[in-house]
Amino acid sequence: MENGAYEIPENANEHCPGPQSESAGKSDSCEGCPNQEACATAPKGPDPDLVAIVERMATVKHKILVLSGKGGVGKSTFSAQLSFALAAMDFQVGLLDIDICGPSIPKMLGLEGQEIHQSNLGWSPVYVESNLGVMSIGFMLPNPDEAVIWRGPRKNGIIKQFLKDVYWGELDFLVVDAPPGTSDEHISIVQFLQATGIDGAIIVTTPQQVSLIDVRKEVSFCKKVGLQVLGVVENMSGLCQPLSEFRFMHLTEMGEQKDMTEWVIAYMRERAPEMLNLVAFSEVFDSSAGGGAKMCRDLGVPFLGKVPLDPQLCKAAEEGRSCFDDSKCIASAPALKMIVEKLLSQLQVSRMEDGA
Repeated sequence: MENGAYEIPENANEHCPGPQSESAGKSDSCEGCPNQEACATAPKGPDPDLVAIVERMATVKHKILVLSGKGGVGKSTFSAQLSFALAAMDFQVGLLDIDICGPSIPKMLGLEGQEIHQSNLGWSPVYVESNLGVMSIGFMLPNPDEAVIWRGPRKNGIIKQFLKDVYWGELDFLVVDAPPGTSDEHISIVQFLQATGIDGAIIVTTPQQVSLIDVRKEVSFCKKVGLQVLGVVENMSGLCQPLSEFRFMHLTEMGEQKDMTEWVIAYMRERAPEMLNLVAFSEVFDSSAGGGAKMCRDLGVPFLGKVPLDPQLCKAAEEGRSCFDDSKCIASAPALKMIVEKLLSQLQVSRMEDGA
């Protein structure tokens, strides 16, 4: 990590001892500071486990964080489909879920109910395919409905354990799905991975201002800790699906709904069959302020592209499968492929270069 990555925050109290000080978050001068809890729980000083992490990560060529400023923007869905896409290109891929309180990755990879196994080499990831391994705290919970109520130090501890104890073997890519926001988990993962050569972060947003406001903070976080922003992905960028997959309703004056789908489809089939081949698009979130693309221009970070809100992609995530396996995700799969290709080009990675 750069020397200035943990400088005193701009909004810190006067006489701040510094985030890396042993008295950070504990001294009298820390009282009332908005950073007090984060400083008190963040790792301090040289960490002997960093050597073990560096050794473990030495077999991983590219490390990518997937971040979001706000929850519910489809970050984990993107992480899952990015991993599926890279694995389909014959890369060796690992997906690490560090969303401790809300681990969605096991569900989205079709791995619910799986458990972690240990060998003499360390913890073994759970494999979707021979070239796609997954690690998540979701595999460690005795009950999937059980809440994880942990403070910062314990979260930091499990993230560190994932990094130093999981045996990934030779990987082309390690995708890290982080929780939303800029909290302890983010500080820890950046600090732990910085010495191992992390490529950077992809930030996922939706088009409306209420999401972009928080994404700007995420970009600011990346700049402060010396983490390169590989690009921003605008997810749920308009509802897009074949007209034939819509349901058509008639609303009565009383607000009751009457399903007219069968009649509408029959009418189109008889009077205008070409309409059944059309794809309908509707802007769900207000993007009149320019959306993710304008924000990227304003902040000087790359814009990787837009992914439409595709019900078939949502279904693929629910079923724990890749959206690239069939032709159902006709709106989202091509958009995701373009984003992945742009990412690989930016990282200057080719399939032949990585031995795929």
